[in-house]
Amino acid sequence: MRMPGENGQMLHTATKPRKSAPAIPAKSLDALYGQPLAAKRTGALYGAFPYPTKISPEAIALYIAAHTKPGDTVFDGFGGSGTTGLAALLCERPPEELRAEAIRLGLDVQWGARNAVLYELGALGSFVGRTLTNPPDPAAFKKAAEDVLAAGESEDGWMYEARDPSGAKGSLRHLIWSDKLHCPGCHSSVTLWDACVSLDPAEISSTFACPKCRHEASLDDVQRVTVQEQDDVLGEQRALRGRAMARVYGSTGKKRWSRPATAADLALVKKIEAEPIPSCVPQALIPWGDLYRKGYHQGITHVHHFYTRRNLIVFARMWERVESYRGALREGLRFWLLSYNAAHGTIMTRVVAKSSQKDLVVTSAQPGVLYVSGLPVEKNFFAGLRRKLTTIAQAFETIHGGSGKVEVVHGSSCAVALPSGSIDYVFTDPPFGANIPYAELSFINEAWLKTFTDRTDEAIVSPDQGKAIDEYRDLLTRSFSEARRILKPSGKATMVFHSASAEVWNALQRAYQDAGFDVEYAGVLDKKQGSFKQVTTEGAVRGDPVLLLGPRRKAGARIESKTGADECVWTVATALHRAATAAHDPVEATAQRLYSRLVTHFLSHHQQVPLDADVFYRWYAKQKLPGVPCSAGD
Repeated sequence: MRMPGENGQMLHTATKPRKSAPAIPAKSLDALYGQPLAAKRTGALYGAFPYPTKISPEAIALYIAAHTKPGDTVFDGFGGSGTTGLAALLCERPPEELRAEAIRLGLDVQWGARNAVLYELGALGSFVGRTLTNPPDPAAFKKAAEDVLAAGESEDGWMYEARDPSGAKGSLRHLIWSDKLHCPGCHSSVTLWDACVSLDPAEISSTFACPKCRHEASLDDVQRVTVQEQDDVLGEQRALRGRAMARVYGSTGKKRWSRPATAADLALVKKIEAEPIPSCVPQALIPWGDLYRKGYHQGITHVHHFYTRRNLIVFARMWERVESYRGALREGLRFWLLSYNAAHGTIMTRVVAKSSQKDLVVTSAQPGVLYVSGLPVEKNFFAGLRRKLTTIAQAFETIHGGSGKVEVVHGSSCAVALPSGSIDYVFTDPPFGANIPYAELSFINEAWLKTFTDRTDEAIVSPDQGKAIDEYRDLLTRSFSEARRILKPSGKATMVFHSASAEVWNALQRAYQDAGFDVEYAGVLDKKQGSFKQVTTEGAVRGDPVLLLGPRRKAGARIESKTGADECVWTVATALHRAATAAHDPVEATAQRLYSRLVTHFLSHHQQVPLDADVFYRWYAKQKLPGVPCSAGD
C-alpha cells in the first residue's frame, strides 16, 4: 500500500532503507514489504498440526531466502510449531510453487540449505516444532502408523459400529450429543436439539421452543440440566451437564447416512461403560485461567473430562500402542495422534449451521478458545487418524533428508544460550498481547506428553497470570534484546504481528526500540483465512503487519509523539482511504486492511499508533470520500 503524492504517484509508507542496510536489492525489499505478501493456509506442512496463529512456511521461506544466503543461520525466539524452521529447510529444496512465487515477485535469491535455531517456551509447541523439522523416516513412519491403526481397528473398532436406517451394519462417522434443558413452562427435561435445531434447511435457533408445551424463551434464559456421574479416573462423583444422543451419522460401504439415535446406540454406549479406563490416561488437574467459563465448563476440572468415555478409551489405547516404539519414530507417531486429539477428538468439536445447507456441518474445535457447545460432537478417532496419516506422511517426506539443521530449544527466549553476533537473520511472530493464552490452550495435549509449559516467561497480557501491558512489554523487551545481541551487526529481523489495540502496538514498539531495533520497512502479510478471534472479535484486524527491523539509528533516541503536530491521524487515514479506492483493490479498501496500513505508517515513521481498530472502524463507516478535516480535538 502506498500513500499518494502531490503528482498522483504512489509513495511508500515505509521509510527509505538506510545506507547501513544489507546488500539486498531495493526491488526485493519492495516486493516483500511494499505490497501484500500472500500466506496461504493449505498444504501438508501447514495442515500437519493445528496450532494457533501460525504462518505458512512457504511465505516465511520467501523472507528467509531474500534476507540470507545458503549456510546462514536463522533465529526465532517465539518458535511456535516450528514454521520458521520448516521455512529454512524449504530453502534447500524449494517446491516449484515457491520458486515460481520468488520469480513472480522478482526476488534475487540463492536457494540452498539454511540452518535455524528456534526457542519455544511452550512444551507442546517445542514438541511439534522438533518433530516436524526433524521427522522420522517417512516410509517407516507410515508403516508403523498403519500397523498401529490396524491393531486399533481390529481390537476396538466395535466401539464405532452402527446400523444404517435399513438395519445394515455400518460404522459411526460422528455423533451429535445435545445438552438437556429445563423447560420454564412445563418443567420437563428437553434436549437443546429438540428445542432449537431444525434441518432442511439447517438452523440452530437462539430461541428455545419446547416441543411438549410450546413455551418459548431466549435460550440464554433456559437452565441446563445437571447430573451426577461416577468418575472412574478419579474414583469420585462429579456434577456435569446432562447430555443425550441427538443424531447419528455413519457410513455403510461408500454410502453415507444419518438418523436419530436408537436403542442399539444406547446399548453400545452402555457396553462401553463397562470397559476399563487405561492406566495411561492422565489424571491432570486443569490450571484454569483466562479461558475458563463457568457455564460450558461446568464439571470440567481434569483433562479427561473433555472426552466421551468411548473416545477416551480409544485414544488412550492408541497411545499405549505407540509407546512400544522408540526414538524419532515414536515421536512421529505421538505427533500423529496429538494432531487429531484436542482439535477433533474431544467434546470441543462442534457443528455449525451454514446458509443453504440441508444439514448441520461438523467442524473442529474453535481455534484460540476451549469452547464446548451445547451440541458437542463425538468423532470416530480411527477414521480421523486415517485421514490425518496421509497429510503427516507427506509433510515428513517434504522435510526428511535435507542437509539443513534445525535445533528446537524448549525454553524462554529471554535467556538464549547462543554467542553474541552468531545469527544472520531473525524471523519471528511474537504473541499478540491478550489474544491467545498458548499454555492454557496446549494443556490437553501436554498432559499426554507429561511435559508442561512454565508460564513464568509467557509473553501475554493475562489477568489470571497477573500480567498487564507493562509485564508483557518487559518480557518482549528481554526477548528482543537477546535477539539483538545474537544478531550479527548488520543482521536484520522480520517480525509479523497482529493486534486491534493501540496499547499493545505501542508496547511492542517500545520493546523493540528499547532492545536496539528500529523499523526500516513495513508491509502486510495477507493471510487467506483469519484465526477464530481475527474473524469474530469486535475490532479485529485482517492482514498482519510485517516489520523489517534493523539497528537503531541513535542509541537513546525516543519514540516520537503519539499524534502530535507532525501528522493528524485522520489526515493519514483519509489519504490511505483515497489511495486504496483509487487502486481499485477491494481488499485494500476494507476497514481491516486500512487499519493495518495505518499501523504500519505510524510505526515506520517511529510514531506511536494513535487509536484502536474499533475507533478506526467507526470512522471508516462514516466515510464517503473525499476526506475528513483534522480538528483540534482529534
